[in-house]
Amino acid sequence: MATSQHGGEMIFKLEDRPSPVKAFFAALQHLMAIFIGIVTPAIVISGVLGFSTEVSSYLISMSLFVSGVATFIQCRKIGPVGSGLLSIQGTSFTFLSLCIGIGLSVKSAGGSEHEVLAAIFGTCLLASPVEMIFSRFIPLLNRIITPLVSGIVVTLIGMSLIKVGLTDVGGGAWLLRNKPELFASPMNLTLAGIVLLVIILFNRSSNKWLRMGAIVFGLIAGYVVAAFLGKVDFSAISKLEAVALPIPFKFGVSVSWPHLIPMALLFLVTTVESMGDLTATSMVSGEPVVGDVYMKRISGGILGDGINSALAAVFNTFPNTTFSQNNGVIQMTGVASRYVGIWIAGLLVLFGVCPVVGGVFSIIPNSVLGGATLIMFGTVAAAGIRIISSSIIDRRGVLIMALSFATGLGVVFVPEILQSFPPFFKGVFGSAITTGGLTAIALNIILPHDLRKLHVDEPLKDML
Repeated sequence: MATSQHGGEMIFKLEDRPSPVKAFFAALQHLMAIFIGIVTPAIVISGVLGFSTEVSSYLISMSLFVSGVATFIQCRKIGPVGSGLLSIQGTSFTFLSLCIGIGLSVKSAGGSEHEVLAAIFGTCLLASPVEMIFSRFIPLLNRIITPLVSGIVVTLIGMSLIKVGLTDVGGGAWLLRNKPELFASPMNLTLAGIVLLVIILFNRSSNKWLRMGAIVFGLIAGYVVAAFLGKVDFSAISKLEAVALPIPFKFGVSVSWPHLIPMALLFLVTTVESMGDLTATSMVSGEPVVGDVYMKRISGGILGDGINSALAAVFNTFPNTTFSQNNGVIQMTGVASRYVGIWIAGLLVLFGVCPVVGGVFSIIPNSVLGGATLIMFGTVAAAGIRIISSSIIDRRGVLIMALSFATGLGVVFVPEILQSFPPFFKGVFGSAITTGGLTAIALNIILPHDLRKLHVDEPLKDML
């Protein structure tokens, strides 16, 4: 039964069953923390690749639907699949830049929006077993993908996405390509600035609930102002169907072979991220973080991540991962019951089959979205830096960081460096995430560890 919260104790522990009313309101609190994160990748990818409102709305709906199914699998735990914790699944930002890269590659070859999505989902589906396989070899993975390596990759992901966020601030990729004279107009910059300002003000609030919903409130504020100024076309919503049916491979399936290795690398990285998120969930829930029970939950959770990402590809959305946001909600509410996760899953599925929900988000003006994503993507980069800082940075670490950032960002700043490579290798190594990430992994394996460890606060000159 329930226990009273005192200090670090839970109001509802992992196996407690709150009443329907309490479970419902606890689920709503989690939804406030995760909803925008779940739908944002689909919105951003749709905007950059120029998808129609109908397709964009469907992708958003399927993001919600699959996140609900995936959350149910994680919380309920079906056989060896799932962590059995209050572990919420959502669309991963880790794959955002690469999915956009695949889409732009297919579009440049004359592909339609259906062919673009077929290539993205097919590549994701083919690479998803990487996470399933490594879920069986967690100790080995810990030695290969250290916090330094994963921190470098996450930082490069954030840096790659900042350009996308800033483009949206100016009005979006379509406006930049087709009407550059209207790009970064005072109106667009003002709308993005309003969203940024509201997010910053709410984020710095002493009220924990306002902080938790800062991005939601910022988007609402920008959306309302944009609608008042006539920048939102609500007529597009009236054309949507009443129900969004989850249709497997609705857009077909194909594979972008040059992007398969980068995609596999990202599944490897997200495996490590999920290990950290699941460990944090176990810790804040008052559950063990060592021992057999803990290892089974970690392995089951990562196996669930991989299977859920495969399901996401089948049902027309982007790879899923374990969200870290809900850990803060667990701490604030004292509710760690995995049965609350069943309610969250049900609400996500309900929203997912209602196209109007996706439609409302699909018509958000780019500049309004950019005001939020600029912070969100910058936060991804900052999270990578925090992961790096959790390691002791010695001379070896500095060398790995230097070469990984130099090669990763270098191929983006000077893509001509790859001009003598065959097209396949240009596709593989043209990404900052791939080139920098593979450099970090290779150096981490090859370079011997220093006998003398240096601390982070030592002068840089002593490390070189």
